[in-house]
Amino acid sequence: MSEDFSSLPASQSSRLIDWDDVSIHPGIVPGTFILVVSGTKPYMNMSVQLVPLVYVRQPEYWGIEVVGTLPGIGLPATAPYTVSLPLDGVLGTKGIEVVGATRRKTFDVP
Repeated sequence: MSEDFSSLPASQSSRLIDWDDVSIHPGIVPGTFILVVSGTKPYMNMSVQLVPLVYVRQPEYWGIEVVGTLPGIGLPATAPYTVSLPLDGVLGTKGIEVVGATRRKTFDVP
């Protein structure tokens, strides 16, 4: 059975969360880059991931969402997080856009 992805129901255990700092570091192989995002998660037991958006063709700035997921009941204490993502295959023609709950920002990547 084939369904349109955008018509499927949204997840209830995952949400966009905010970030405080973004840095892009060169990878070990020339021409590769690694995105590092850090901030404060609202629940101690929340896992945080960087999730690239899906496109039909390469955009100018590839959107990468900062997503927090709770495995059941959230422990209501904030905690710092740092996550990273190799940017191989998820770079726009100009760079990336990091998308959080209340803000988004574009970053040029050579």
